[in-house]
This record gives sequence, C-alpha cells and structure tokens, in this order.
Amino acid sequence: MIRFEHVTKTLGGREVLSDLTFEIRKGEVFTIVGASGSGKSVTLKHIVRLLTPTSGAVWVGDTEVSAAGGATLEKARERFGYLFQGGALLGWMSVYENVALPLREKTRLPEGAIEQRVMEVLKMVGLENDGEKLPNEISGGMQKRAGLARAIVRQPEIVLYDEPTSGLDPVTSRTIDRLIRRLNTDLGITSVVVTHDLQGALMTSDRIAMLSEGKFIEIDAPAAFVKTTEPKARAFLDAQFISSEGLRL
Repeated sequence: MIRFEHVTKTLGGREVLSDLTFEIRKGEVFTIVGASGSGKSVTLKHIVRLLTPTSGAVWVGDTEVSAAGGATLEKARERFGYLFQGGALLGWMSVYENVALPLREKTRLPEGAIEQRVMEVLKMVGLENDGEKLPNEISGGMQKRAGLARAIVRQPEIVLYDEPTSGLDPVTSRTIDRLIRRLNTDLGITSVVVTHDLQGALMTSDRIAMLSEGKFIEIDAPAAFVKTTEPKARAFLDAQFISSEGLRL
C-alpha cells in the first residue's frame, strides 16, 4: 500500500532519515514511535508529499508520490485523511462547519447529502450533539475527535495521525486510541500513526516501528515488540514502564 525505497532526507544540514526502506500493508494500523527528533513526523509528511526525499522514492499504491506533481499528486492526496497534532480546527467555525468544509471545498455534493455525511461521522466519534459548538467551547479530546471526523468525512483509504494523544490526559488518550482501532476495523482503512505514547501504540497497532537516528531499529507486532532485546528499543520500553510481557512493571 505504502512503500519507502531507500529514502534519505537532509534538513538544515542534518540527515533526518537515512536510507529508509519499509512497507505499510493495506488495512493495518502501522505505528511509528521514537524519541523527539528521531524523524517520525518527517516520515509521515513524506507519505503525502509535504516533504520530498533528498534521495529515494515513496510509493502509494502504483503512484510514486515523491516524483508526482499536478493532477497526479492531487489525485494521490485524495486517498488520505490527516489528523494534525493540534486538531487544526478553524476557530471561527462550528464543529459541524469544520467537518463539512472538505466536502464543500472538494466535492459537488448537495447540502442535504453533506449534512447526512457530516452527521454520520460526528456520530462515529461521539460528537453528534456538539456540532453547533465552537472549538473553544469543547475539550481538547473533543477537538481531536472533531479533527478525526473531518479527516474521515470524505471516506479516505488511508488516515495519517500525527501525535493523536498529545496533550491529553490518560483517560482521554485511551478513548482516542480505542476510536482509532474501531474506525480502522469498521471502515477498513489503512492507518499510519506517529506517537510518543507507547501504551497507546501497544493497544491499537498491528505493527510498531521504532525510529532512531533516521532508521528503523525494530518493526514488529506489539507482542513481539515488547520482547525486543535491541538496546535503544528496550530503553524506550523501560522508560514507559513496559515489561517484556507488555505489562506495567
């Protein structure tokens, strides 16, 4: 579904990604973890060509997005929904209007069809009674859910999540994690998650990949990932009090 082939990216004279090669399978939740500055968000941005590799290639299906432009790139991007770290809601628009915006900008659906679709996705994320509220009238967790509703309103094949639980309390974080997993299952989408939150990654992922100094040092299913003996990955697990059984120490 998504392939990186020997991708290297240099920013400000520093090699952020180094000869990165991997594949994300159709329909899976693939989570990228790692310390700050390890290249997680840079990797995510390459998938939708917000960044272009210094060398190497990024493929989405049969399209080399790293070399695409114009209508080809626009068509490839239509396959994606993107949940930004801060939710990125427009403060002067209601939750309903924020979610409806992609349909109004990118489709010719009549208003009745737009209303039906928006209410469908607001119900999916538990905000069906909050559509008329402004972003500053709802909690941070609700803002993330509204951002997620906007990301899926056009029925994308792939959803990219940039730190979906950042700044949230543990209870709300787990709510978002369960929502990511449920939407992946119910909608059959491919999900790519970037996070510092290893507890959430273990809960939602089919595979977890750990980046360190621009390279993956471990890619595995959660049950195998927690048993790693790779020193940096083991230290990352230990720092979040996760044992080789996946339980808190």
